[in-house]
Amino acid sequence: MRKLELDDRTHNKIAGLCERADQAAEQGKLDQALGHYAKALALLPEPASNWEAATWIYAAIGDVHFLVGSFEVARQAFQEAICCPGAIENPFLHLRLGQLALEDGDEDQAALELRRAFKAEGEEIFARDDPKYLAFLKARVDPPTKE
Repeated sequence: MRKLELDDRTHNKIAGLCERADQAAEQGKLDQALGHYAKALALLPEPASNWEAATWIYAAIGDVHFLVGSFEVARQAFQEAICCPGAIENPFLHLRLGQLALEDGDEDQAALELRRAFKAEGEEIFARDDPKYLAFLKARVDPPTKE
């Protein structure tokens, strides 16, 4: 399958919106951040899931919702992201999908996804999050190993 690329003008508009969204999120202006991400997503030709940019936009939307505890909305965004180009090999997506599965009580799926994240990045990928996720993985996989 040929990789689709956005024209420079569209790519630059999307990148600018995402940069503003990231800045708004860092300042705690989450509604503003989500608005910028939504505008960026709307600039993608349909179907959005054909574009690599959708992977990181959906992930950013999901991350904002994850960080504020809106797990169902976060899960939906990450499920969209994982269907986009380049997603399967993205350890961050697997980390969040695993964390969301654990929050939902699906320990088998959580272990599977968290193991994928760990194998790609090791313990470092867990460093910014609640230590319960790494502790769960360590208790579940004795010991988890990085490839």
